[in-house]
Amino acid sequence: MKNLNNNRNKYSPVILLTLLLSLILFANDAYSQAEVEPWGNITGIRKDGQLFEFQSFINVKKDTIFHSTAKEKQRPHYKRNGDEQIVTTNIDSLFIKETVKDLSAGKIKVTVNLNAHADMDSTSIYYCIVLPPKDYAKSRLRLLGVKDPLRKFVVAGPNYDDNAKGVEFKSSTRNLELKFDDPTHILVRKDTSNGKNDILLFIALKLNNIHKGDTTQTAYTITAGGDVDKEPVDLTIDTSKPGRAFDGLGGNFRLQNPKTDQQVINYSLQNLRVAYSRVEMPWRFWQPDKDVDPAASADSGKLHPSVRKAMQMAHRLDSLHIPVILSAWFPPNWAITGKMNFRPVNGVWGNPLNKDNMDVIYKSIADYILYLKNKYGFEPKLFSFNESDLGINIRLTAQDHDNFIKGCGAYFAAHGVTTKMLLGDNSDANTYQFIYPAMDDPDAKQYIGAISFHSWRGWDTNTLQKWADAATRLKIPLLVGEGSIDAAAYGYPDIFQEQTYALKEINLYTRLLAICQPLSILQWQLTADYSPLIGGGIFGNDEPLHPGQRFWNLKQLSITPKGLFAMPISCNRPDISCTALGDNDKGIYALHLVNNGATRKVTLKGLPAGVKSLQIYITSKQLDMKQDAPVMVNNGQATFKIDATSFTTLISE
Repeated sequence: MKNLNNNRNKYSPVILLTLLLSLILFANDAYSQAEVEPWGNITGIRKDGQLFEFQSFINVKKDTIFHSTAKEKQRPHYKRNGDEQIVTTNIDSLFIKETVKDLSAGKIKVTVNLNAHADMDSTSIYYCIVLPPKDYAKSRLRLLGVKDPLRKFVVAGPNYDDNAKGVEFKSSTRNLELKFDDPTHILVRKDTSNGKNDILLFIALKLNNIHKGDTTQTAYTITAGGDVDKEPVDLTIDTSKPGRAFDGLGGNFRLQNPKTDQQVINYSLQNLRVAYSRVEMPWRFWQPDKDVDPAASADSGKLHPSVRKAMQMAHRLDSLHIPVILSAWFPPNWAITGKMNFRPVNGVWGNPLNKDNMDVIYKSIADYILYLKNKYGFEPKLFSFNESDLGINIRLTAQDHDNFIKGCGAYFAAHGVTTKMLLGDNSDANTYQFIYPAMDDPDAKQYIGAISFHSWRGWDTNTLQKWADAATRLKIPLLVGEGSIDAAAYGYPDIFQEQTYALKEINLYTRLLAICQPLSILQWQLTADYSPLIGGGIFGNDEPLHPGQRFWNLKQLSITPKGLFAMPISCNRPDISCTALGDNDKGIYALHLVNNGATRKVTLKGLPAGVKSLQIYITSKQLDMKQDAPVMVNNGQATFKIDATSFTTLISE
């Protein structure tokens, strides 16, 4: 398969005209588009690149209990049909279809269809809008199609209940208007709970009792507008304070899809500089019987195919000089207590290790690594149980985790295994306390080679900083063992092709680099599972395999020169995520910028005098890692433009 490149073939005039029309359509999409989460909640409307924010959700109220559409609360389906985004989901026996259609600049139409599959007594259903206080704290509102006084603008603070044909909110910088096809009951409330200051709008979809077979359709338009932030951006890099090194983008290579994995793996390894990797140890197939020597069984020709393929995958990565993390998901039955939980039981995932068999557990894992060493000539750098804080699929307490690191680490050391233990490998950043007992245990520290968490949740700066602080305290590398933004996205894979998803993902990675200073961010995955490529029969899409915006983002990140050190960088404007890396001895510097807003001019200061130019690359919905003319640097300062809703990389020449 040919490698990616940025060369363009010469096209006929007809093809050029077609491409031009496509670009115009794409540009319209980029500059005016509803941002819809795959569970149906709208987060705002983009206009000229600016996101005019609000939060929508569907709320089902039964007596005093509320259930709402939200991330990881239902099992929705998402698809795009031209300028429409369609979400189907259900809350208990209420089935919902929501269609969000882009109409024009800043204007969308929302259609909600409800179908009750059972009687729902004392139940009311609302479409809800939350207005952020940063934009609407001092806003005013008026109702459409009503009598005085609410037909004129009034303060949006008090509670209001009325029937109206619409509502309009206006502040000094924002305005939001909703119009209904028919008069509808609405409620306006101020939410000050838990320190919040949100304005809430409840639009009645169905009130009181709902009966099996009831269907409704409600449609309304939402128009958003206001100031577009095009103010120039000032960035200042401080090269005097280098932090931890970033070796580059990594990837997970857990094999799950025999028919489609290899094409994505091959494409990724041919077209990305992969700096770190993570593979599965299929433990339950390696030693299903506690009393049978797994290495001897493998030597006699009884090596399970899943184990052989996983080992071959690890060997392939090692042969490319890519460090390997070995992680176990499913344990053999003898290694755990209770019946294997492949799904949560009463809300609890996974099984604890059988403490009566710990020595056999240590030996089984060590035997796997020694088999890799003897048959393939290498050892993994690190070993972990995947997400054992949560129980995917081995469940440990924080103290169990500490004890395992000490016990297995000591066994490795005594039997000539150089593989170190990976501290954490947590399901997300929020569960940071899971690593504290081992961090505080002098007997465990000697066996820990790195720290890891997965980036599915816990994105606030304070939480991420705790992981950076842990790595600083232990003086070991930090890894983001699984990188991406939505663990449930495999259930609605069309979202992977959306600009919204691509921008959020690379925005998070840029923040992780700046705050956490990881050695690597390992994409979940560089296989068909959560594929960063489009087509090839993956997710039922039979287009030829090709890169989309997410893959170009990853490729652009992967060109970061190896071993640059994190450096402080400041930014004077919101909606810009930025990180800086460099090596003062080599005179090499790299910057990654995600513009979550409109096109604007950037001035970068603080570069060393020896830097004379920066090569610039841009990825967006329209641009595939486009390489523009070099940016000239004079007296440590450079000026350049960043496109709306784009990912920009600059690397010193």
